[in-house]
Amino acid sequence: MSLSTPFIHRPIGTMLLTLGLALAGAVSFFLLPVAPLPQVDYPTISVSASLPGASPDTMAATVATPLERSLGAIAGVTEITSRSILGSTSITLQFDLDRNVDSAARDVQAAINAARTLLPTGMPSNPTYRKVNPADSPIMILALTSDLLTRGQMYDAASTVLAQKLSQVEGVGQATVSGGALPAVRVELDPVRLASNGISLEQVRSAIVSTNANRPLGAVEREDHYWQVATNDQARVAADYAPLVLRWKNGQAVRLQDVADVVDSVQDVRNFGVANGKPAVLLQVYKQPGANILEAVERVRSLLPALQASIPAAIDIEVVSDRTPTLRASVKEVERALLIAVALVVLVVFLFLRNGRATLIPSVAVPVSLAGTFGVMYLAGYTLDNLSLMALTVATGFVVDDAIVVLENIMRHMERGKTALRASLDGAREIGFTVVSMSISLIAVFVPILFMGGIVGRFFREFAIVMSSAILVSMVVSLTTTPMMCAALLKPHSPAPARRRGWAAAFSHRLGRWVDRIQVRGMRLYRRSLAWCLRHQPVALLALACVVGLNVYLYTAIDKGFMPEQDTGRISGFIRADQATSYQAMEQRLQRFLSIVQADPAVEHVTGFTGGWQRNAAQMFMTLKRGPGQESSEAVITRLREQLKNEPGARLFMVPQRDIRIGGRQSGASFDYTLQADDIGDLRTWEPRIRQVLSQLPELEDVNSDVQDFGLQTSLVIDRDAVTRLGLTMAQIDATLNNAFGQRQVGVIYNPLNQYRVVMEAAPRYLQNPETLRGFFFVNSQGQQIPLTAFARITTTNTPLSVNHDRGTPASSISFSLAPGVSLSQATEAVNNAVAELGVPVSVRGSFSGTAGAFQDALAGQPLLILAAIITIYLVLGMLYESLVHPITILSTLPSAGVGALLALMLFKTEFSLIALIGVILLIGIVKKNAIMMIDFALTRQRQQGEPGRAPVTAAQAIYRACNLRLRPILMTTVAAIFGALPLALGRGDGAELRQPLGIAIVGGLLVSQWLTLYTTPVVYVALDRLRARVLRAVQRRRKPAGAVPAGPVVLQGNDG
Repeated sequence: MSLSTPFIHRPIGTMLLTLGLALAGAVSFFLLPVAPLPQVDYPTISVSASLPGASPDTMAATVATPLERSLGAIAGVTEITSRSILGSTSITLQFDLDRNVDSAARDVQAAINAARTLLPTGMPSNPTYRKVNPADSPIMILALTSDLLTRGQMYDAASTVLAQKLSQVEGVGQATVSGGALPAVRVELDPVRLASNGISLEQVRSAIVSTNANRPLGAVEREDHYWQVATNDQARVAADYAPLVLRWKNGQAVRLQDVADVVDSVQDVRNFGVANGKPAVLLQVYKQPGANILEAVERVRSLLPALQASIPAAIDIEVVSDRTPTLRASVKEVERALLIAVALVVLVVFLFLRNGRATLIPSVAVPVSLAGTFGVMYLAGYTLDNLSLMALTVATGFVVDDAIVVLENIMRHMERGKTALRASLDGAREIGFTVVSMSISLIAVFVPILFMGGIVGRFFREFAIVMSSAILVSMVVSLTTTPMMCAALLKPHSPAPARRRGWAAAFSHRLGRWVDRIQVRGMRLYRRSLAWCLRHQPVALLALACVVGLNVYLYTAIDKGFMPEQDTGRISGFIRADQATSYQAMEQRLQRFLSIVQADPAVEHVTGFTGGWQRNAAQMFMTLKRGPGQESSEAVITRLREQLKNEPGARLFMVPQRDIRIGGRQSGASFDYTLQADDIGDLRTWEPRIRQVLSQLPELEDVNSDVQDFGLQTSLVIDRDAVTRLGLTMAQIDATLNNAFGQRQVGVIYNPLNQYRVVMEAAPRYLQNPETLRGFFFVNSQGQQIPLTAFARITTTNTPLSVNHDRGTPASSISFSLAPGVSLSQATEAVNNAVAELGVPVSVRGSFSGTAGAFQDALAGQPLLILAAIITIYLVLGMLYESLVHPITILSTLPSAGVGALLALMLFKTEFSLIALIGVILLIGIVKKNAIMMIDFALTRQRQQGEPGRAPVTAAQAIYRACNLRLRPILMTTVAAIFGALPLALGRGDGAELRQPLGIAIVGGLLVSQWLTLYTTPVVYVALDRLRARVLRAVQRRRKPAGAVPAGPVVLQGNDG
């Protein structure tokens, strides 16, 4: 009794079980969350610290280095990079994929606490961390505009209310506010008036700090009353600070308003933001690594009406960028491709069988198998994403294979005169082992993937498990539901009547006869050509050897990439200006670039901002128009690059936004090449040379670097002896200069919803030119005025505007994008060759990082992954057939599939990416099905040669007969698999770039392997059988045991009918 027998005899129970599986799957489908891709984000945490006024070198030495040493000791850190600029340091930590971001965050907080004692005392706050990748693009950008309120008031609403609420949303890692600053009281000092009154800047700072106490005061009470003690010790606005008495001179009070302009302003006046040509404050929402972007954006959008109601009505909120529409459209496109694939597969079955009842059976098996897979996905916690839906689309062609093989075998038995029940029992028993071996060997392809680590393993794992689940469910359905339905629905074969009613019936009859004639002719042609190949076996074997060699050549020759470039319709722009550029000049340049970009007909929204910690840089975000006639991001970038290339003093680097971002370093291009050196002098010597060489490579575009070593610096060379003689100290000089030029935050104003600052600096007219320092006076301990020129000389030098570290050592990243038509493999090879020819010393180490680094790792592992899949299949087939030889026959089908896939990819000018690699691995599993179906029948026929009344059968006769019998199911399963992948290969619309390589690889591989394996597999089978017989004879001759019996062939269940 076979597995199928009880299910055939109990049709109602089987039907109800099938219905229950379908219903459970349908419910799971609606419960599954939707996402663009599987969870492939590295856990990433960004640590930020500030020390207003500190130079990049100071920030790197006093803030970045102690933090890096402490953070670098955390387990599981794979990348730690830092960037120190004027007054700010940002450190990005990337962890193993196995680490949980929440547990990593606890370790980060502990490391920050441990490093706190080594950090400078003047920091306004402790370093903070966020679970966010700063190199990632924001998932949403909100623009706040108003015709009535100031930029500071809008920023206050965004920072105090909106950013707080949005940061609490599940899946949001950070909400940053740009283009403005919080309200503050600004004290703009006149150093000349201060010096004439004998008041030092430190005295002013102390007076401001002491006037704003806001301390606990206590209470007064008696038996029946209680009074809280309160004072007006809190100064809140500029009018409260202006009358502050700094000292008494000749009986007259010298007030703050006498020596300074006290105004209500903002913490940092050097901030500017624009949205669609209007002044705006920009709120950028970043997702937490590992979060579902679609769900996070949905939660933010549902919160927007409440947020709008919680801020002043004069502020308008507009969503100017949202990454999810194209992602949702991409998932919808795959769902549509899945439905088309199911319809095409059913059509293929009908065309081959031309029997409505027979077609109904696989038409039930396919959706039930897919529904069962949805149930497995729900239990495994997976999402409906591009990759899992692509797996299901391709699986449509596979899951129908099992049903086709079973159905076709049962129909063959019925054509010999058996009843539907007897044919179902015999056919299911005969084909059961074949179905199990095909399914298990197909699943075996994915076993190596499950043990892979890194981004590639995480990326493939969901695809592999979804595909394996679909194949397993399909196998169960094909051995239970399919034979039951065959027994219940199929009718004994009877010749069709000569006449039928109606023109449709007549046309169908004629079409059927025409298809039959084609099948008969095709079968006759195949028999003749197969017989010729079996008579000329060396020719077929030589062709197979050529195919193997061609595989190796094509794999080395094809262009390789990491992931297909998806056109999301969103572009990030980075403006880099001359290193000595001021904020005022940068603001004008940003407006100029924004006006040119906004005038482009393909651009719908454009936002930009500058200022804050960045002086000679600005950022832009562009959203392109989507709909009929939409332009690709690359076309828009190429056009804008041409328009902007002659803009003086600045360059705009544009990068299409991607769904997958590897690495935590933000850069102005798509890929990064990182240089490290123990000595920063070596790095500063060689980095410009390497950048110059790379910028001349034709394969690269937009070559730029994060090194900025030539900012202007006004240096004070101080005579320490003179300082001591004049009654001053170095600490006093540093503090005074910081008070005057550092926008120093000297007081805190406590409000119910937020805290605001009192900012002190010299009046703007003293900040325009370094020469004003010559008229700058200090006040010593005796109240005497000491000019700066009495103890220091002023020189102009160069200084770095930023200092970068990678794993604690000085580093710089050279970023580049690919020229049109150039693959990532070509670019990396060109970069490696150029650096090698330059003769860079060993003290300077270069390596690809981020996405380019992940590509190199994936490229190195590709041959091993394919080899592991082949070895796994060999082991599984060897166990199934209890043979060392037959698995080799089955695996001989693989080279033709590889050639077909590689040729198809090259023909369509498609890179061999990770998605194409998935297609090749799938082909390893698919194409061996043909060989399994042939060999199973050939082995069964050879086994029967020893039975009474059976003539001896040679291997050539057995495989020839097997090929004739199995040609129809082989063609049906292959065409079904091709039609299952065809919607992916030919699909257009959003996300097509991601799907096409998979479809092209599968369709190309199947088309070529189908024709080659129908001839090479029989020849290899005969050749290996002959070799096996020779080896056995040689062994027997050596041993010559008495009464030895020759070894019989492998015994399998079933017969050929």
